[in-house]
Amino acid sequence: MSGNEKEGLDAADSDYDPSSEDEAADADADPETADEQVADAEDSPPAEAEETTEDDADAGPQLDEDVMPGEQEEADLLIPVEDYLGAGVHIGTQQKTKDMERFIHRVRTDGLYVLDVSMTDERIRTAADFLANYEPEQILVASSRQYGRFPAEKFADAVGARARTGRFIPGTLTNPDYDGYIEPDVVVVTDPIGDSQAVKEAITVGIPVIAMCDSNNTTSNVDLVVPTNNKGRKALSVVYWLLANETLDRRGAEPSYGLDDFESEI
Repeated sequence: MSGNEKEGLDAADSDYDPSSEDEAADADADPETADEQVADAEDSPPAEAEETTEDDADAGPQLDEDVMPGEQEEADLLIPVEDYLGAGVHIGTQQKTKDMERFIHRVRTDGLYVLDVSMTDERIRTAADFLANYEPEQILVASSRQYGRFPAEKFADAVGARARTGRFIPGTLTNPDYDGYIEPDVVVVTDPIGDSQAVKEAITVGIPVIAMCDSNNTTSNVDLVVPTNNKGRKALSVVYWLLANETLDRRGAEPSYGLDDFESEI
């Protein structure tokens, strides 16, 4: 878990939700509550830029960043590399775990780790291959992060999965007496830290976990890692949108949602 208070992308997209009393009450039990107060200010435009808007801040860095090995063919990506860049999918935190080293392309001069978008792209395809083996209603997507909730729900709508967003109620996967008890066959989470309860219960009942993982995540309890900025609004929208489309493609179905459908409002 990161102890650094300057993580990730999207100054306008702080994941802190002051209106959520339930999450505040769980601050001691859920490490994400602290993470969600991160303003992720490193990539916001300078304050003195008169024409800066919230969308500009959300867009992140310039589009000429080095985000994958030079020999990697951009033409093989699901979307142009500029689209990954524009959403800030590649921007990690100032913390790096040993688990995530293999997904990191380089470190920037400001200390932020840059994720290899070619590996993000590859893992989205792998995750889609995996999910296509399951009945839609047996897929559960969970997201406690504020900016992961909307795209996670859209993903569920698109592929026919079930969603549990916001606070994950203990016993959802383990207590048959709980009214909200369900028995999925696979779980997709936005962040192993914030969604630790969902991950813990998935392990308990023996079902695989697919997780969006940033540079500061540990992955010992994750079966399939999708390396991405898992704190930014646009980054999560892009990754969930691509995962939905690729999953539908594997099923032979026609995607019916565009990226705009997955983007939550600020």
